[in-house]
Amino acid sequence: MTKQQLTFLDLFSGVGGFRLGLEKAGHRCIGFCEIDAKARESYKAIHNTENEVEMHDITTISDEFVRGIGRVDIIAGGFPCQAFSVAGKRKGFRDTRGTLFFEIARFAHILQPKYLFLENVKGLLNHDSGATFETILRTLDELGYNVEWQVLNSKNYVPQNRERIFIIGRLRGASTNQIFPITGEESQINFKSAKINSKGRKQQVVGNVNPSARGMNGNVFSSDAISPTITCNNGEGSKITVPTPLKTTKVEKRIIVEGSLDNKFRSSSTVVSVSGLSPTLTTMSGGGQEPKILVREATKEGYSEAGPGDSINFAFPNSKKRRGRVGKKYAHTLLTGDQQAVVTEDFQIRRLTPMECWRLQAFPDEAFLAAKFGSREIAKTIIENKLDHYHCEYEQKMSDSSLYKQAGNSVTVAVIYDIAKRL
Repeated sequence: MTKQQLTFLDLFSGVGGFRLGLEKAGHRCIGFCEIDAKARESYKAIHNTENEVEMHDITTISDEFVRGIGRVDIIAGGFPCQAFSVAGKRKGFRDTRGTLFFEIARFAHILQPKYLFLENVKGLLNHDSGATFETILRTLDELGYNVEWQVLNSKNYVPQNRERIFIIGRLRGASTNQIFPITGEESQINFKSAKINSKGRKQQVVGNVNPSARGMNGNVFSSDAISPTITCNNGEGSKITVPTPLKTTKVEKRIIVEGSLDNKFRSSSTVVSVSGLSPTLTTMSGGGQEPKILVREATKEGYSEAGPGDSINFAFPNSKKRRGRVGKKYAHTLLTGDQQAVVTEDFQIRRLTPMECWRLQAFPDEAFLAAKFGSREIAKTIIENKLDHYHCEYEQKMSDSSLYKQAGNSVTVAVIYDIAKRL
């Protein structure tokens, strides 16, 4: 039996991560909404939006205009998450970005789609002791939707550790499918307390580059480990280590410096370990002389040990209350303001390229190249002829900083597809 094609509206669309996953599952987009002009530019370069409804600032869209959209089966969107993020001030609905959820509710009230397909940060679950999430559930219930949700981690699909909550609203009385649970996941949700009980292995981390005050984000991770969560932080991209001879260790302002990257951004070019309960850099016997960094954590020992291939979260380096800073072969979720890194044997760093960041969100190279050069035709030509997109005749239309930001603001396409194929 052929699966029915559903139509969808792509709200807070970014560059179209939701769209790619939904289209791969056989569904069809009828319109999109995105306030950021650069993201819209990339969106229209990647996707054929001819004859589709195009919206910009969702708060300026009238009810009459929404009614004119007509029938739609799915409203999809990752509504802005900064207001609920564990890394931010967590103002929730007191933040104007948090109130954008109610714009989704307004569209749902008018259009009555069979499904609502929403995404946000995991911190939404326990924000304000669960009251925020309860408000969302109550609102959707009053609109006539039964709601299910699950926290999924991108690392089960791509080499990036990115935990996000996915919410499915199913219109009562309509013919819909139960979507969750998607089996094999590491997290379960206790709704009464709105907390995540992780049953998977701990995230682990190694090494670090100190960020500067000049806009560099100072994040690095291993070339053979899982990436930190890609975000739009500063538009600089994450960094990846490259072998080079180990440099002399020195101490600067209680930070143990393990190596450096020669560039004009003084602070961002240093590979460091943070002074903690046991602040010294020691070596392991046997094998190669492998450096170990001791990182302060709220554990029984008071610290965790990180070595080559591990990752370290150096946000709030002097805190005695934080734990889970060190992860073996997995990088932490990279959030705005975080300091993430990885330890390698030689402590040299390079940034991830914009294309690598897009790949970590499971975007096909053709989508990235279309955004970079502003043309699907150019993207196809580059791929078909195996051209070096760094050194080709075509002019780059989208800046690297915008491409980094767009990757960080997106959803992981492979996760969206895994959910969308069940609708």
